[in-house]
Amino acid sequence: MTKSLKVLELFAGVGGFRVGFDHADSDFFKTKWANQFEPSRKSQDAFEVYNYHYKDSENIGIDINDISDEKFKSMDADMIVGGFPCQDYSVARSKKKELGIQGKKGVLFWQIIRAAQNINPKYMLFENVDRLLKAPSKQRGRDFSIMLSALNKLNYSLEWRVINAADYGGAQRRRRVYLFVFRNDLPYAKQLDEHYENTFMDNDDTYDEYIFKTGLFAKQFPIKRESYKDRKAFYELPDDIVEVSDEFSGKVFNTGVMRHGKYYTIDTQALGEERPTPLKDIVQPEDEVDDKYYVTDENKINKFKYLRGSKKIERISANGHKYTYSEGGMSPYEDLNLPGRTMLTSEGTVNRSTHWLKINDRYRLLTPIEAERMQSFPDDWTKYKLVDGEIKEVSDRMRMFFMGNALVTDVVKRIGLGIKDIVNKYES
Repeated sequence: MTKSLKVLELFAGVGGFRVGFDHADSDFFKTKWANQFEPSRKSQDAFEVYNYHYKDSENIGIDINDISDEKFKSMDADMIVGGFPCQDYSVARSKKKELGIQGKKGVLFWQIIRAAQNINPKYMLFENVDRLLKAPSKQRGRDFSIMLSALNKLNYSLEWRVINAADYGGAQRRRRVYLFVFRNDLPYAKQLDEHYENTFMDNDDTYDEYIFKTGLFAKQFPIKRESYKDRKAFYELPDDIVEVSDEFSGKVFNTGVMRHGKYYTIDTQALGEERPTPLKDIVQPEDEVDDKYYVTDENKINKFKYLRGSKKIERISANGHKYTYSEGGMSPYEDLNLPGRTMLTSEGTVNRSTHWLKINDRYRLLTPIEAERMQSFPDDWTKYKLVDGEIKEVSDRMRMFFMGNALVTDVVKRIGLGIKDIVNKYES
């Protein structure tokens, strides 16, 4: 019998996970609850866009810190999904022997842990920037190892992979790390031990087969069946999470598996058999592009030329030290035969990271629709919001900000199809 999963979407933004899951199978993935709130913003635009599209779920527009344990316990979610800020996750112990956290936004990960403690979902799926695996710079991999340790203590295992959307047909070179988390008492988790005869996490290559062939990411996002430059590492996490924070000395590569408090990680490369979508395939025809996206001001055109060029600038630090800041050059405008670069929240403003187009000798910026296409959202997904029962238009600036924060929904779609296969195979 085909099953379905009830989903809680945390840090929902404008609904990237839900869009991806709907494209995978909207009957299988049933998003029942969602939470989105920006404490630093008076206007909750992202939440209002989510509300405009999704009126069939319970959309909670309050700070996640204010959602009670009792409220989480009332949710019988099978899966929790979400993207959360990559900040400082270092752990300390208070005088009362309670765990604390350094870094305000880093606290949000612990809200995910709190939700999991109260709901006990079967599965979880998270997305983050790939630098999470290397943070902080003075103790690379520590923050990620703390997350692994916290999930292990809740009786979960997981696999992770850094996925560049362009390697799998996307229109953007966007590298993000995805974590597929599963509870240890599930048939899917138990079969791993049975298959590998309890040597699954030994310090050898016994589970290369899982990483290269049988795992969720291996099936949905094929990779070359060898480690890149023979980069592999094995690490056993201490039982004490504070010890993990203080003394972590392992390595974390772009692919890995954690089970029973031990992890094996390996550096992998995409198979390279899928062609990315070039920008020329997503840009709108000229007759559809409003004049406001074209740039005719020579000062602004020259500013983009300067920003994208190479430069050496003499600067003075706060303590009076003189140094030279160097920046390499980039192409004067985007190559339409290539996928786009990683889109940031500053997209559309006058800065080096903004996509700068030259089409038929005219310079222009991306339109909001083109930004949505780069993230594989439907056209005009972010155009409207629902505010106190009234439909209003969203500003172009906010629409670009949303897409800079969003994920590539086609990646989520493929992950969703993999999760559906796992559930149907091991829970039917």
